[in-house]
Amino acid sequence: MQARKIGAAAAAAVAVLAARDLVQKKHALLRNFPVLGHARYLLETVGPELRQYIVTSNEEERPFSRDQRSWIYASAKEENNYFGFGTEVDVAGAQGRAYLKQRTFAGPLPDGHDPQAPLPSAKVLGGPRGRAKAFRPGSVVNISAMSFGSLSGAAITALNKGAAQAGAMHNTGEGGLSPYHRSGADLVLQLGTSYFGCRNEDGSFDLGRLKDVVAGAPVRAIEIKLSQGAKPGLGGMLPGAKVTPEIAAIRGIPVGKDCASPSRHSAFGDVDSMLDFVELLAAETGVPVGIKSAVGEQDFWQELAALMARGDRGVDFVTVDGGEGGTGAAPRIFADSVSLPFRMGFSRVYGTFAELGLTDELTFIGSGKLGLPENAAVAFALGADMINVAREAMLSIGCIQAQKCHTDKCPTGIATQNPWLARGVDPASKSTRAAVYLRTLRRELAKVSSALGVAHPSLITPDDIEVLNGDYEARTLAGVYGYKEDWGRLGPEPAAEITALMTGSSSR
Repeated sequence: MQARKIGAAAAAAVAVLAARDLVQKKHALLRNFPVLGHARYLLETVGPELRQYIVTSNEEERPFSRDQRSWIYASAKEENNYFGFGTEVDVAGAQGRAYLKQRTFAGPLPDGHDPQAPLPSAKVLGGPRGRAKAFRPGSVVNISAMSFGSLSGAAITALNKGAAQAGAMHNTGEGGLSPYHRSGADLVLQLGTSYFGCRNEDGSFDLGRLKDVVAGAPVRAIEIKLSQGAKPGLGGMLPGAKVTPEIAAIRGIPVGKDCASPSRHSAFGDVDSMLDFVELLAAETGVPVGIKSAVGEQDFWQELAALMARGDRGVDFVTVDGGEGGTGAAPRIFADSVSLPFRMGFSRVYGTFAELGLTDELTFIGSGKLGLPENAAVAFALGADMINVAREAMLSIGCIQAQKCHTDKCPTGIATQNPWLARGVDPASKSTRAAVYLRTLRRELAKVSSALGVAHPSLITPDDIEVLNGDYEARTLAGVYGYKEDWGRLGPEPAAEITALMTGSSSR
């Protein structure tokens, strides 16, 4: 009897659904194939999950393959991150793949058994320009810019605590310095076009508020965001429904009102005035000041290098973001087709400064899928001094690449403001995973540097790596990207300093 009732109820539900599908006009598929048509939408909804676990091979999936995610997960959990029975990569025919050339003999190498895996920057940030609070970053691997609002408070807390445990820095993102960023890590304060947390009511920049923010938190550097790889040259809109009292207080905007972020800065309008702005911030705060940008047209970089060559003004660091960057939700055309990929973009920027002999005068930071050892090694060989990791750091605290960041329905509670979903992130345990991941990546970079016969990844040269062109030719990075002799290499003084630091022959 009970089964009959259940069957009748189910049949009635199906009949109602069929009737609704037949009369609705929004979906042609459902009008033509009532009830059955819903299977198509269900499969479309779970498509990413099906491709992750059933359809694609371990190396096919994008943006991060299953092997790449497995390495990050295992590393963050301190599990065995080795792979057995050989590689699944078509090593002889994988066009465009980079291969590192180990050396038979080596100079002085560091002890690789320190559990903290220390790997400081080869350059003093702000040192060449004599900034009052110049310093040598303690980690070449740091957490990239991801704002509170895009990420949940629990996720920001976990990343910040993890960075603190690993001795790394944490970039606030353009959303302002939140309470969740005050969990112990040194900070890089990012200033976007809306100057969140450092703005007047009309959205213009407020120097006094910036100084208060810097004085009230462990801000070690300021990064002016010109653009990012996910959506270069594009502003944004924060809907009023998302402007909670907490976010309004952090960003300095009215509660419940739409807030548009312009695509360009209002505090400066060209390279010359941008350098004036940089020098103003550095003079008023004492901290190093740099810029972050994806790479498009070259005129900007050429003018910046030419003005810096005069010696009176300049940025302390440049963060180059690749077009494959992805933590910011963006229209498909911006994600796929605007700005250059990291290797191409970075090499052009580096070469612009190298032509004028300026590469030792500033720190180069790379971002854009560099949280994997092989990609990071290539970045250092091209001339990067540090790297920032974003999606890889998210993976280390539980992200499953569901690709729902833009929907506020992140199933792991990382990229959402939904309290129920965000409660899934336990900052205490996830921070440990973030810290272990950062240390593991540093350890891997130290290992591969030693294999190449050098004491630090910044000493890897563009001649130490070759890029395969099909199964018939390989060219060095220098050849592929048009590097001249000595490009991608540290100057004698910073090279000697970092070698001494890493091998214990100096007390500095």
